[in-house]
Amino acid sequence: MTAQTTFSDLGLLPDIVAALADVGIEHPFPIQQMAIPVALTGADLIGQARTGTGKTLAFGTTLLQRIVVPTDPDFEYLAEPGAPQALVVAPTRELASQVGKDLQTASARRKARVLTIYGGVAYEDQLSTLLSGVEIVVGTPGRLLDLADRGALNLAHIKVLVLDEADEMLDLGFLPDVERILAKTPELRQTMLFSATMPSAIVSLARRHLRHPLNIRAESANEQSTVPATAQFVYQAHDLDKPEIIARILQAESRDRVMIFCRTKRSAQRVTDDLAERGFKAASIHGDLSQVLREKALRRFREGTIDTLVATDVAARGIDVTGVSHVINYECPDDESTYVHRIGRTGRAGASGVAITFVDWADLTRWKVINNALGLPFEEPQETYSTSEHLFHDLGIDPSAKGRIIPARDRSDDDHQSDRGGRERPRRAERPKRNRVRMRNGKPVGGDASAAGDTTTSGTAQAAETAPSSEGEASGNSTPRRRRRRRSSGTAGHKSDA
Repeated sequence: MTAQTTFSDLGLLPDIVAALADVGIEHPFPIQQMAIPVALTGADLIGQARTGTGKTLAFGTTLLQRIVVPTDPDFEYLAEPGAPQALVVAPTRELASQVGKDLQTASARRKARVLTIYGGVAYEDQLSTLLSGVEIVVGTPGRLLDLADRGALNLAHIKVLVLDEADEMLDLGFLPDVERILAKTPELRQTMLFSATMPSAIVSLARRHLRHPLNIRAESANEQSTVPATAQFVYQAHDLDKPEIIARILQAESRDRVMIFCRTKRSAQRVTDDLAERGFKAASIHGDLSQVLREKALRRFREGTIDTLVATDVAARGIDVTGVSHVINYECPDDESTYVHRIGRTGRAGASGVAITFVDWADLTRWKVINNALGLPFEEPQETYSTSEHLFHDLGIDPSAKGRIIPARDRSDDDHQSDRGGRERPRRAERPKRNRVRMRNGKPVGGDASAAGDTTTSGTAQAAETAPSSEGEASGNSTPRRRRRRRSSGTAGHKSDA
């Protein structure tokens, strides 16, 4: 087939072709050209292609054509109208969400009802939508099984079942759940399995549950599985210098959106906080964040509110965002499959991209295994620092770029005495020293008379100047005062006259 092949040439319904044309999708990619005609016949198939080459529409357009929607004349003759007819199983919430959106786009004119199901959100909306009726369900294994076991999700009328990113489901330990889901669906169904890599466990799964599947591979067997339009750079970098290197990469001339992959949740959050402190617009996606926060961060990334997304491998699958120019592996991936899926976030749909991988000294052996498995020419990564000339040359970075785009906040010595709100604490005014004077009838008593001036003057200095004269008057002219006790009308100590 030529590059000018259209979706209409593949046998798709005009409504589906028009819906794709509405969003500018007119010519299919190789995996779509090869898979769609076969899938439309109802045959089982195994599709293998690089990440980002259009697997979603390869099976999505097919199942949209094979289901019966409410506007079709045959809808009322279904065994159970409104029960799901197609099921797509995805390993992660992000991938499920992306597949659901792609299916809704392709069915904009055919009006198929699509429901996306995953954990981390309330059940109510999902349950109510199932009750109202859907044709296509996209979901993660855990929530799908939960709803099926409750009796809320009826899988007895599934015509088409798709396992997307099957190798990732293997890596996450979902294969037992997938087996249980398959057991709840009709045996005479069409099953399509799509994956970037084909480990032996996935091959065994396909042999057990697919009936005479056709194997479709969109590239030759000896072609590397990484996207050829992606320029790859591998640097041996020190962990403490990585934030400085990333800060300079984010100032490269041709960079657009950037995704940074970390091995752990703590590492992802630490990198995000560091970039934000340096003045870059960054957000993170990892397992410690709620689904609402993860979706918010991804939405801001798509809309361009932020241009740097830091993620763990949970987000490596299913994030289909246009304009990702750079992917950075903050640490060496665990294996070649993880590497392929990470860097597959750039160079998508025929666009070019840049993939940068940092390898610590302790990870050199792991990287050599990945390098040899993928046939890459980076067996000995170049030692690189944030000041290395080749870093600026390789990635098109201005040599004058610094490690931050906003100046550090100046901190004076007084800042250490500031409160949590950042306001400087006012210093207390010194209070004048108080001298207590015993008073009797408004006059000082005894030796305390010297301090009489303190009660009428404003400071201790003035009291000191007036003290000698006050003391002389008090000691020379005052006489002891006799106090008499009184009882009723008489005085104590004297008998009253009779």
